[in-house]
Amino acid sequence: MPVSFTLVSPIIECESVVVVRGHKRILGPLTLQINEGERWVVLGPNGAGKTTFFQLAATQMHPTSGTIKILGEQLGKVDVFELRPRIGLTANSVLSQLPFEETVMNVVLTSAYAMYGRWREEYDLWDESRAMGLLTTLGVRELATRTFGTLSDGEQKRALIARALMPNPELLLLDEPAAGLDLGGREDLLQRLTVLAQDPLAPSTIIVTHHIEEIPIGTTHALLLSKGGTVAVGAIDQVITSENLSKAYEIQVHVTQDSGRYFARAI
Repeated sequence: MPVSFTLVSPIIECESVVVVRGHKRILGPLTLQINEGERWVVLGPNGAGKTTFFQLAATQMHPTSGTIKILGEQLGKVDVFELRPRIGLTANSVLSQLPFEETVMNVVLTSAYAMYGRWREEYDLWDESRAMGLLTTLGVRELATRTFGTLSDGEQKRALIARALMPNPELLLLDEPAAGLDLGGREDLLQRLTVLAQDPLAPSTIIVTHHIEEIPIGTTHALLLSKGGTVAVGAIDQVITSENLSKAYEIQVHVTQDSGRYFARAI
């Protein structure tokens, strides 16, 4: 009987990537591969290099040395403006460009054309149905006609994730999606991200966070950084350990796992 093989496409490939600013190395050397269908989390203390890695993955920054390929295209050899529509993104840089007087529905819809406000473009019924479906999935359907600026932080974060998913991206980047949320808002969002992580049709996802309690169930891999260097990278249960977090945060940490969620406390 012939044996069939499933080819897995690399989403991100980093080979000896280094980023230097001034005379300081802020990331690297970093070598890793993120494949189609994987769900990643990037974490580490302040100044670890998380934001730098996020900006590389979002094509907002180029490495000082080494090579990085995003969706099969090497940075420095591709027009990033053609690459960016294939990447869904939630970050403060997106939030700052959105018109707060726009309706939530339009905030999501306009992502289909990589725009930040609605002008004279036309959207068909499919676009509107997809936008409403994403708002429903993220639990903010009833806010579709509200102006974006009137939403709470948690509601804005959910609307931004719906916006990031609107163009059906191949890669989804979420920068601290649960930051600033109260306990109820955090747990509700994590449940929705868990559903997304378990959807085989959802894009490969990278979440950047400071806290392991904010890692959704279904996350498959992790990158742990400290002072710009890699402490551990790979399968999440091999990375999120007491030993690795103690090394990264330079404090004795005890890590526990309960029903797929991770928790940490200082010893």
